[in-house]
Amino acid sequence: MAENADGTEKSEEPSEKKLREAREKGQVPRSKELSTLMMVLSASVFLYFYGQYIIKDFEIILEQGLSFDRAHAFDFKMLTSRILGMVEHSIYMVVPFLSLMVFIALTSSALIGGWNFSAKSMSPKFSKLNPISGLKKMVSMNALMELLKAFAKFVLIGILATYFLWYSYEEIVSMGLQSKDMALAHSAQLIIEAFIFVSLALIVIAAIDVPFQVHQHITQLKMTKQEVKEEYKQQEGNPEVKGRIRQLQREMSQKRMMQSVPDADVIITNPTHFAVALKYDVDEMSEPRALAIGSDLMASRIRTLAAENNIPIIESALLARALYYNAQIDQPIPYDLFKAVASILAYVYQLRDGVESKVSLDEFKNISVPEHMKTE
Repeated sequence: MAENADGTEKSEEPSEKKLREAREKGQVPRSKELSTLMMVLSASVFLYFYGQYIIKDFEIILEQGLSFDRAHAFDFKMLTSRILGMVEHSIYMVVPFLSLMVFIALTSSALIGGWNFSAKSMSPKFSKLNPISGLKKMVSMNALMELLKAFAKFVLIGILATYFLWYSYEEIVSMGLQSKDMALAHSAQLIIEAFIFVSLALIVIAAIDVPFQVHQHITQLKMTKQEVKEEYKQQEGNPEVKGRIRQLQREMSQKRMMQSVPDADVIITNPTHFAVALKYDVDEMSEPRALAIGSDLMASRIRTLAAENNIPIIESALLARALYYNAQIDQPIPYDLFKAVASILAYVYQLRDGVESKVSLDEFKNISVPEHMKTE
């Protein structure tokens, strides 16, 4: 596995952030062998379909260069005009082929890694002038792979070229006995066949080089466990800081909740573990809402504030527990608890209006609550 300069092992796959930063620096997988293969194949296809036209143009240029009269030899303007005409004809002949090669060179490099432009990769790096770094690159895995590829290309192309020449020896020799037109056509055919034979060798090399380059790219970008942790902290934030933020948010939420307790109509308790402050305004609310919900110390604070603000405190263990586990702050209480809460609110409103209620507080201690609302 890859290692850092300090010897720590890079065992983790690169993150999306690491890959994105590498791409911004111009570090993307590239295969020169794939580009070479695509260019040779494209050249073969182009020559197969348009080689005959190139041969005809070449024949015309050859005739213009080898056949001229005495006037051209002694007239500089005529000679210059003849040469410029040949040059212009040559340009028209090779421009389509060269344009195709440029296009294939640009597109084939994007087959792995995609299109990428990075200004950072173009900036000068004085570290590249360091001879020690240069020596390390010479003995690296990439250098070894490049050496093996060069040797493999030499061997494969040499073998195929030798076989091609041996197989086509009689055809090549016989071209000297053919007419000019036949010899040119025959040579074009042999060139196309030679391109195809070379392509066969490059297919094997590219098939090996492409996955190697992708693997090498990922290996170079692998991260240590510590780097993964540091990146996570940068993206998600320090766990201690996040914990402190959550604590502050809870404190602020509890503070706002406690500030709303004095507006409650009634406090329902169990009587010590849970306390829920409820409010119902006929003009503003369609259902009763929970203004504050607390347990243990928070429940004690709710009861204290209720006593200070003369808010009725009703003991109902089952209802308090059901509201604690099922109600939400500033949200309507669950529908299944409407009946129980309504009976308590009716009692509170009678007390507020000075009307004597026929219901005793002891009846609320065992008020009916649906079985599924008694827990979370």
